[in-house]
Amino acid sequence: MAKRNSGRRGRSRKRRGVAQAGLVEGAVPAVAERAPERTTPAKSRSARGNARRRGAVDRGATRFSEQLAPFGERPRAPWHPWPLSELVILVGLIGAVVGIARGASGRAVLFTGIAAVAIGTIEFTVREHLSGYRPHTSLLAFLPTALFHSAAAVGLVALGAPRAVWIIAPLVLDVPLFALLFKLLRGRFLDARQERRLAAGR
Repeated sequence: MAKRNSGRRGRSRKRRGVAQAGLVEGAVPAVAERAPERTTPAKSRSARGNARRRGAVDRGATRFSEQLAPFGERPRAPWHPWPLSELVILVGLIGAVVGIARGASGRAVLFTGIAAVAIGTIEFTVREHLSGYRPHTSLLAFLPTALFHSAAAVGLVALGAPRAVWIIAPLVLDVPLFALLFKLLRGRFLDARQERRLAAGR
């Protein structure tokens, strides 16, 4: 009888050990399922805010690069199909080279060639900018500012102003003038580009 009882006790202990092991093993997945961290409202809001900021930056960069790139067909000159602007630039470059080669005696030819290149360049840049094809805002704002600076400096020199005055005074006026021209030209280009997009159905 003692042997039977001891056998039963041994088997019952083994069963209890197996049952306890099963409970422990079953508890591990439960603990593992609870492991993922819950997302708090503050974290979700910050994540959405970061995503929106990144999206806004990407969209801004894309729009800026699109504005710099040409859109649609190049605007035609009133004298199309004759490439007068290109010919004027070519003749001006040839004249500038000849003037440089002649030295002091070729200054008139040099300045004439430079003026021809400037006229041809300004013509097609203005045409492209005002039609919304390609922006030339900085160049078109710089040219009037440079002319104003030169005229103001020459006028101050003619009036006998000290050197510091005719050097610094035009510079003080150059900055607001350039900023104003840049803003106006930028707005004009954006309006023309929008008209091009509407015409193209985009």
